[in-house]
Parts: sequence; C-alpha cells; structure tokens
Amino acid sequence: MDLSTNYLGFRLSSPIMPGASPLVDDIGEVRRLEDYGASAIVMHSLFEEQISGERLASIYHMEMYADSYAEALSYFPKPDEYRLGPDQYLEQIRKIKQAVRIPVIASLNGSTVGGWTDYAKLIQQAGADALELNVYTLATDPQESGDQLEKRTLEVVRAVTQAVSIPVSVKLSPYYSSLANFAHQLDDLGVDGLVLFNRFYQPDIDIEKLEVNPTLKLSSSDELLLRLRWLAILSRKLGANLACSGGVHTPLDVIKAVMAGAHAVQVVSCLLDRGTEYLKELRDGVAQMLEKLEYSSIQQMRGNMSLARCPDPGAFERANYMRILQTWRPDQNNGGK
Repeated sequence: MDLSTNYLGFRLSSPIMPGASPLVDDIGEVRRLEDYGASAIVMHSLFEEQISGERLASIYHMEMYADSYAEALSYFPKPDEYRLGPDQYLEQIRKIKQAVRIPVIASLNGSTVGGWTDYAKLIQQAGADALELNVYTLATDPQESGDQLEKRTLEVVRAVTQAVSIPVSVKLSPYYSSLANFAHQLDDLGVDGLVLFNRFYQPDIDIEKLEVNPTLKLSSSDELLLRLRWLAILSRKLGANLACSGGVHTPLDVIKAVMAGAHAVQVVSCLLDRGTEYLKELRDGVAQMLEKLEYSSIQQMRGNMSLARCPDPGAFERANYMRILQTWRPDQNNGGK
C-alpha cells in the first residue's frame, strides 16, 4: 500500500509525523520515532523571547514589586523552565540530523518583527530541513485591530521567508476574522505550508493561593472537526501544502484529515498518552483502512471530501448548519432515554 505523500517539497513515506512536543529533547526517543514510522521530525518551538531576552528581562525586573502583584507574575515562565535555550536548540538540531535520516523541521515562535528573525538563518545553518513558524499571539490590546494584527503577522512571515532558503510552513490559530483570506495572503508570500491549527492552552486560577495554574490537557478526536472543516475549505485553493495538527488519535482520524485535504498529519497527544510505539499502530491502521476502502494510495484519497468543487462553500456551510438545527432531536444524543 502506497502511503507516501508530498509535504514541503519532501517525498515522505506517509503523512504521519510527530508534531511539536518535548519528545524531541531525547535523542533516543527521536530514534524510536523514526523506527516506528515517523515520516519527519517536528521540533518544539524556540520562542522569540528566549532569543531577544528583552521581554523576559522586563518581566523579571518587575519582581522587585512582587508583594503588590505576585499572583500576576505567576502567568510568566521562569528562565529555567525553558527546555532548551537558543544555543542548545541549535545543537539539538545537529544531534537530531545525525541521529535520523528523515527530514527535521525546526520551529520558531514569534509575534513581532525584530532581530530574532535572523535566528532562522542559524537554524538553517544548523541543518534543519524546513522551518515551521508558529505565529502564536493573543490579541489583548483593544487599540489593535484585527487588520493591524494580521499585517504584523505577515511582516513576521515575510522577514523569516526572506531570511532562509529552506521550506517554511506557518502554524495558524483558527481565530482570524477571515481565515480563508489570511491563508491566501500567506500563500501569496510564498509559504510552503500551512499547519491547522495551534492549540491555545488555557490557564486556571487557584482562588485560595491567588495563583495562576498553567494547564495542559491532551486533545481528543472531538477537536479534529474544526480542522476538517478548514482543510476541506482550503484544499486545492492554495499553492501551499496543508498539515493537520490537533485531534488526530486514530487511523480513522488520519483518513478523515487526508480526505479533507491534508498532505501531512501531525500527532502529539496520542503519543504522549500511548507511547512512541503507537506511531506504528497508526501507520498500520491507515494502510488497512486504505485497503478496506479500496484505495491504492494516499494520493488517490487526498482531498476527495474537500469543498474544491463547491461553488459557494459559505452557502454550503450555512445550509448544513440550518439543516442540523432543524432536524436535531434530543434522542439523537441519549439513545431516546
């Protein structure tokens, strides 16, 4: 069964790859990922703040006033909580490249245009085969419009793509006012791929200790539905490849993402939950499902459930929305009880 796919200019053995996670901090784990069928390695992000140091410095200078708002400072990470500093990150790229034969995709996380974007060149020089740009930003300034935020993000992407010659993908959130338009603007800049979507981790509050507790909850297959919708909408409308990230836990999830239009599928939570060896189970399960559905290859299947041939996807979505609301009955979810 031919599971191969094209992603970021690489011919990969399958669409399944580990997404950005702490798994890549251990070279032995990286080798196991390759042994169990990973088609590429995606490193976790190196953050803009780690490189520039300026924002973190301003935060820690505030600690002299800790008595007045200690609870607010608990939102921010301490320097020793970062797994790899900038120099160690470059060294880890070199080590991973020596350890595996599959493509290594590094990751930068930033939100402003600055000298840190030059670090993309160092990542390329360290041997990374591609770069995933994670443009995570939380719009909290009421004076900054959505248009201003998008322009700033486009400037960041433009600066990074101009700094390197390796393929660049952009990992997006689903919360843009016109995601389809923004995706097309990124495509016009010449990015090689779009990753749908980033997961925002939501902090909780300890009301007795007056502390903010960062929480990390693993995804479930329920989160895949949002990805499927936008993969189907964007598929075959862009020159950039599409990757699905978030909510992929089973071979069926992989099949759905590919049918919607994904060239690659990134998995993290299922590996953290079930172990690295689950990659082989995923890959074998996808091959079995392809055979059962009478497809000869992943390529034959990809995008066959997209909206590429729908003249007005927006009208199609609204029609389905109205139909679901009009036809839903309480016994659909509780078996009639």
